[in-house]
Amino acid sequence: MTVGKLKPTRFVIGLDLGQSRDFTAMITDQLFEVDGVWPVVYHHKLVHSYRFQLGTSYPEVTDTVIRLMKQLPAQEQPPELIVDATGVGRPVVDSLKERGLVPIAVTITGGIDTNIKSATDWRVPKRQLASLMQVLLQTQRLKIAQAMPLTATLVKELAAFKVKVTLAGREEFEAWREADHDDLVLAAALAVYGAENPALTHRYDETMNWVADSAEQITNLQMMFSDF
Repeated sequence: MTVGKLKPTRFVIGLDLGQSRDFTAMITDQLFEVDGVWPVVYHHKLVHSYRFQLGTSYPEVTDTVIRLMKQLPAQEQPPELIVDATGVGRPVVDSLKERGLVPIAVTITGGIDTNIKSATDWRVPKRQLASLMQVLLQTQRLKIAQAMPLTATLVKELAAFKVKVTLAGREEFEAWREADHDDLVLAAALAVYGAENPALTHRYDETMNWVADSAEQITNLQMMFSDF
């Protein structure tokens, strides 16, 4: 897909917080704006990933997040931090706030509607996180940096993640907080959703549905690698 000149604008970090038997993962999305296009169209490049060792304490997670965010190169806009506040996430959000950050807390729900309770407190259905990932894959607006750590693991999680629409029209989500490990794909989804959410930028087209068979999905995964 041919696009205009891409201008880097900011980093958006997604942080998925696992419980004692689950990994906690962090992914950094570098956001690019198509120059001269209105309404704004964003492209995403996942440039860094970090998976915490099992058993890492939440204070250690907070310290690492702050350290990694300080290492980010300067961009046109300051970085955003999107944190999974579902379940165990709320104390980490509070800890990050106490350390001077302003994270956006996302509570993932099983409903239909998004509820933006405040600028930093969102209730987001998992179907919207999943649908946006599929749209970005389909339109080739989501890429992975070749040198990003854990690339093979993320691609494996993405390949396992798919949306099936039943004859009744009901969406069933696989590999979404149900697989052995889906922390990286969820961290990525939080990052790109935060970047695209109308509370921060503009509304994306929820009418776009991507239902792919395995061959089509692998083709899209291969397109994700880019040098831009």
